[in-house]
Amino acid sequence: MASFGAKDVQALRRATGAGMLDSKRALEEAEGDMEEAARLLRVQGLASAAKRSGREATQGAVALGVEGPVATLVELRCETDFVAKSVELLELAQELADLAATKGEAALEERAAAIDELGASLKENISLGTVVRFELAPGSVLGSYLHMQAGRGVNGVLVELAGGSEQLAHDVAVHIAFAKPSYLDQGQVPEAEIAAERATLEELSRNEGKPEAALGKIVDGRMQGWFKERCLLDQAYVKDEKRTVSTLLGAATVVRFAQVVVGG
Repeated sequence: MASFGAKDVQALRRATGAGMLDSKRALEEAEGDMEEAARLLRVQGLASAAKRSGREATQGAVALGVEGPVATLVELRCETDFVAKSVELLELAQELADLAATKGEAALEERAAAIDELGASLKENISLGTVVRFELAPGSVLGSYLHMQAGRGVNGVLVELAGGSEQLAHDVAVHIAFAKPSYLDQGQVPEAEIAAERATLEELSRNEGKPEAALGKIVDGRMQGWFKERCLLDQAYVKDEKRTVSTLLGAATVVRFAQVVVGG
């Protein structure tokens, strides 16, 4: 029997869109002959897997895994809301989140076959989406929040704080879930993005007939509003809009944050 390895299985998967186990079985039956294995997959009706792989997966579920100072968010994508709420998909998403927390993100490759098998079983394009893993620095605290919808996680947040409490970190995580900041502060916003927005606001202000002499101040004011929409520290706190998140934090600092939203 001709020999073949994991790279051959992966190559066949890419060429045919079939699942890992189906590709392996086809190669075994074809004694390592790639062309024959691809033909076998077609005649066995597994070409439908290739069609599934091309369909857009905009639904899914987000799972949260926490193991000591490590936390993860894992998104498992699928095509329909019905499958996104299925027990099989939710259990696999949680298994992947726990695995990433205990063994690292690379360990998720161990479950590639399980993802393929679930896709074949449920007849949908199911794939691993965004994966985030935080390993806290000594002295940091973790804040996490997972917004549930119809029994599945759809919006997950991780926050690492220095000099704050777990309750404060959780409050910031809840804020992020609903306010969806793109950046921590103004210093993180790319210069090109700032320049493009400033140019747009200048043109808009001129079209509104604003006086040229006051244009600079008008654009500066509008830019501050733009920053408040995108930068976490500048945002009005969702539970008390009279305070900014920066004020809420006090002496605490946000080391980093991440948000994973289904279909995002």
